[in-house]
Formats: sequence, structure tokens, C-alpha cells
Amino acid sequence: MKSRVLIIAGSDPSGGAGIQADIKTVTALGGYAATAITALTVQNTRGVSAVHPTAPEIIAAQIDAVMSDIGADAIKIGMIGNVETADIVEKALQRYRGVPVVLDPVLVATSGDALASDGVAAFIRDRLAPLAGVITPNTEEAAALTGGVVNDKASQIAAGETLVAAGAGAALIKGGHRPGAVVEDILVTEGAVASFANARIETTSTHGTGCTLASAIATGLAQGMKLEPAVERAIFYLREAIAAAPGFGGGCGPLNHAWRIDRSAFD
Repeated sequence: MKSRVLIIAGSDPSGGAGIQADIKTVTALGGYAATAITALTVQNTRGVSAVHPTAPEIIAAQIDAVMSDIGADAIKIGMIGNVETADIVEKALQRYRGVPVVLDPVLVATSGDALASDGVAAFIRDRLAPLAGVITPNTEEAAALTGGVVNDKASQIAAGETLVAAGAGAALIKGGHRPGAVVEDILVTEGAVASFANARIETTSTHGTGCTLASAIATGLAQGMKLEPAVERAIFYLREAIAAAPGFGGGCGPLNHAWRIDRSAFD
């Protein structure tokens, strides 16, 4: 069964986000995770205190080492950090066209700390989004990418349509940062809109939710699922992982990525 996912993202030593959350998610959903690490961060549930980018040539070498040997059935892109890294990622995606790409435009951590330098948002919009099968911004990231205000369902749809018009195959505009008792995620594809609405889980255990969701979608695509069922399953997995969170840390705590899902229910 095809299930290989190459994850291009940063490392989180506390294990709740980044590469660590990605590997746990892919594994829990029955996939095989390989990685190319774009940066070493110093962070925990309370915040990010340092970011140390990986040298661009090392990032490129990691990607090529995985793709030339194990290969990938989907690629998930998380934290890029700077334009130099973004350029390396773009070149890699050009080399491996045909592999589905899930692009999580990581600009700010859950703690509110910046994880991308100037110019990264524009690079993602103009050069990486057209290479992605789906891009998965939250409302704040969608606003940064499109230049508009994204604070309700109508503006989520508008932002998604803007990103699809810019070349993305689809855009999942996540609604978790909007206030209210219901979280509504909007999937926009060419000529269609799908809504996923769920009751909000009141919790502080939200560290790495964006990483987790994008990796779960990538795993579904790697396993041959269509996009909408892959998104539906990913949201279900994310919610269960939040509900079962262990309560670690003094800030935004990690999820329980070990929660297992009945994959056959989404086939």
C-alpha cells in the first residue's frame, strides 16, 4: 500500500509541533514518514526562544537523499523560515512534479511567535502555492497571504478562492482562530466549496494543530484517498488527538498523536 510521506519542516524539541508531530501523525494513520529538516527551533509549550535555519544545501541534500531512494507518495511542507529555504523547496518541488503536495504556510507559532522572515508569505503565495495540491492556512495566515481580512465564513471562502486563483489546487482555510462555539474549516477547490463544521473543544492543548492536520491530509493523499475524504479524516483525527491530550506543559500543550483511528471508516 502506498503511504510514503516526505515531510519538509522544522524541528520542535518539545515534540508537540513540527517534524516530531508530523512523524507521529503519519505513523498513527498508517503511513511511513521521512523528513528534511529546515530548521532547529528552541521552543516548548510556552513559546519559541530561538530558530536556527538549516543550510540550504543540506536541506536540498536531505530531500534528494529521500526521493532518490525511498521516494514519496505525498510531500508535506511545514515551516520554511526564510526565502533562501523557500527557494530550495521550490526547486525540489519542480524536480518531483507529480507527487501530491500539502503546503502548510507556517508563519506564526501557536504561541504567537514568528516562524518566518520577511518575504516568505509572498514567496509562498506566488511560487509555492501553484505547486501545491492543497494549501492549509489558518485565518491569520490566509489574511497574510491574500492581503484581506479573514474573519468569517464569507471571507474564508474569498481567501480560498484567491489562493486557488493564484494556482493552488485547493485551499483549506482553517477556522480555529475565529471565535465562537463552532469551528468551521472551508475547503475551496476550482468551482466548489465544502464546509467542515464541528463543536469547539475548549482546551489549551493546541500546540502543533496545524502541523498535525496538514500531515494527516498528506497521509491520506499518500494512501490514495481523494482530497475531501482525506480532509474529513484528518479533521476527525485532529479532534480526537486534541480531546485525548495528555495535559503536558505550562502553555499550549501537545496533542495525543498516538490516538488510533479506524481508517476503513473513511475508505
